[in-house]
Amino acid sequence: MNSDSEYSDEDHGDSHRSLHSHNPSSFMSCGTCDSDEDTCTEIALPESPNGNPEADDFVYKVLSVDQIVQHQRNIIDEVNNVLNLSPQVTRIILNHFKWDKERLFENYFESSSKDFFQRAHVVNPFEQRSELDLRDSTSQTVRPSRSSQEFCGICFAPCDELKGLGCGHSFCAACWKQYLANKTCSEGLAHTITCPASNCDILVDYVSFLKLSDDPEVIERYQQLITNTFVECNMLMRWCPAPNCTHAIKANCAEARAVHCKCGHQFCFACGENWHEPASCSWLKKWLKKCLEDSETSNWIAQNTKECPRCNVTIEKDGGCNHMVCKNPSCRYDFCWVCLGPWEPHGSSWYSCNRFDEEEAKQARLAQQRYRSSMARYLHYYNRYMNHMQSMRMEHKLYASVQAKMDDMQEEMSWIEVQFLRNAVDVLCQCRSTLMYSYVFAFYLMNNNQKIIFEHNQRDMEMATEKISECLEREITVANLYEIKQKVLDLSHYCQKRRHVLLCHVREGNEKDWWEFIEETST
Repeated sequence: MNSDSEYSDEDHGDSHRSLHSHNPSSFMSCGTCDSDEDTCTEIALPESPNGNPEADDFVYKVLSVDQIVQHQRNIIDEVNNVLNLSPQVTRIILNHFKWDKERLFENYFESSSKDFFQRAHVVNPFEQRSELDLRDSTSQTVRPSRSSQEFCGICFAPCDELKGLGCGHSFCAACWKQYLANKTCSEGLAHTITCPASNCDILVDYVSFLKLSDDPEVIERYQQLITNTFVECNMLMRWCPAPNCTHAIKANCAEARAVHCKCGHQFCFACGENWHEPASCSWLKKWLKKCLEDSETSNWIAQNTKECPRCNVTIEKDGGCNHMVCKNPSCRYDFCWVCLGPWEPHGSSWYSCNRFDEEEAKQARLAQQRYRSSMARYLHYYNRYMNHMQSMRMEHKLYASVQAKMDDMQEEMSWIEVQFLRNAVDVLCQCRSTLMYSYVFAFYLMNNNQKIIFEHNQRDMEMATEKISECLEREITVANLYEIKQKVLDLSHYCQKRRHVLLCHVREGNEKDWWEFIEETST
């Protein structure tokens, strides 16, 4: 195995940066992570879905970019111990199989050598050895042209030295540089850059890229994309979504669990959103989509529009005439704005718009009432969801004011003794987050006896959260320090208890199949 050329990227290790998208909404803070950038932090999840942290086997590590790169190399070495290929070829093959070693080995030993390398878009190193007689027969390296002068396959200019991959297609250095810069910086490609020749699907390997491109910015971008692709391909890794954070989380299983990054951000390992228990990832995804589509205009729509009795398209009345014509091309229904009945009878002697018991109009009004009821239900949960989100944002600012109060309190107490204030804000923000997502859970929950118990727990937790919020915002003074300390500790403990009760009830319901969910809820 030839590893010297593959590990030449060590000189560029400091230039790696993650390019993942960030989620700007981060409200939780956590001080449990090691701040040392040179060591990865291994953490057992503090809150197990089954309510028993000691029995939980979910473990994760917080990795820096350099540690991610080293993890890549370790995987390449492990595969090469079996396959004995060059590291650059192994890297391409691993990326083809989404860095799944078991899947790679299974395909390697079950497929013919020709088919295996062809599917991975690399030159078969065993055929390359016999046909090209290269010095490094197991690597996919840049090959200079053999003739004294040839024409570049891109610009068609004569050149004394053309360079190419193991596929045999050769191009001048200037065209290679321009091609790689365009693919990397403009198209955002790294592992999937192919030979420039028409209909050639052989991929440019890592070492060849470094030899063909001498632009530091292009190389840095290429390394960023390689690192980013590695994390995104790996089911057991996820970038921290916090703004400007370059750490990734590596877990021992791909489950919906809360993870804390070194930057302080807490998020769900499965979906990358802020930690959202008791709502599941799938219900949260549906909820966020629904909020994006419905919430901004739903209040206005409810007050200013009606639905076509035939096709249910929302219609706004833009004049005084009550004769409405649905603009839906597939409908074009004529109806009365007042009674929602068909318009045709309104022009006859048996005009009956004023009759309350007209059956057809009654059905139309009932359909609209169901729509309004559905929207009212949605707005009930949405408004409370948003209220707790706004409260959490404002209460997150409490950390600054609490810090000032802690400084004042140190005249009578030690630094350790005044930590109860910061811990109380942590509890408050944690409870706000749980309450916020509890309304997502409740929105999709069908009515049964267990939902009634859940709503009682939700109400008790809400009351406890409001009490500690009011206490922290209004009652903290140095004058009544010891009395306030005991009150804050009691309220914090009670909030944690109510939160624990609510979450344990939800977890128990998940285990015992108490919960039934509404698959589709229209507004």
